Amino acid sequence: MTKIKVAVAGPRGRMGAEAVKMIIKDSEHLEFVCGIDPKYNGGDVGVTIGIGEIGAPFVADLREALAVHKPDVLVDLTTPHVVKQNMRIAIEMGVRPVVGTTGFTPEDIEELDKLCHANNVGAIIAPNFAIGAVLMMRFAQEAAKYMPHVEIIEQHHDQKLDAPSGTAVKTAEMIQAVREELRQGHPDEKETIDGARGGYYGGFRIHSVRLPGLVAHQEVIFGAVGQTLTIRHDSINRESFMPGINLSVKKVMEYTGLVYGLENIMF
Repeated sequence: MTKIKVAVAGPRGRMGAEAVKMIIKDSEHLEFVCGIDPKYNGGDVGVTIGIGEIGAPFVADLREALAVHKPDVLVDLTTPHVVKQNMRIAIEMGVRPVVGTTGFTPEDIEELDKLCHANNVGAIIAPNFAIGAVLMMRFAQEAAKYMPHVEIIEQHHDQKLDAPSGTAVKTAEMIQAVREELRQGHPDEKETIDGARGGYYGGFRIHSVRLPGLVAHQEVIFGAVGQTLTIRHDSINRESFMPGINLSVKKVMEYTGLVYGLENIMF
């Protein structure tokens, strides 16, 4: 069986390092070929991230990395500032991106999907790679059909750049797809501190918490007469995301076009 060759953008980050370890562990199906990092060029990725020599180098320039090492898949776990351009470069060079960074607009998704089709490659963007988080979103969507009063509280580490999280936005989109817009709360409600009620989305609210010590957590709270329902997911460590990345790397080889959301390759 031919192995899938994988490059990782952002291998020195906490998520990126875990992705490298996951790829190496699944050596039967995957082959890690290089790490892309604009501050590093040369040197062994494994040595830098503390797992010993693995024979795969850092490359500073993305185009050079893809041209020289010829990966089938680019796992991009960088930042919203660079990920869109990274995806465009990869797709145009025939490499399939698997992306965990958030911050994409619907217009971005449409543009990248067209680019994928034009270059006959697939791509996957997953706001959350944790299998449990995808189930949480799916269960929340089902609950919203019967309990339309809802709020989302998401909690992440204090180094996260975007708020609300991509998971919260994806959850809100899935809820909105089955729920007519319903403006919740008292019609004369007034915030005495700006932002106290959270961000407004389709009639309900999303609240973002950023604190050291957190990883990735979300609860979706539904309210009805005489009852509440809370659906919650917690990622205790970043290993929780690796089965989803592994699945995405393998599944993206089967697609042409952009898939947005891990649930679309799970169900």
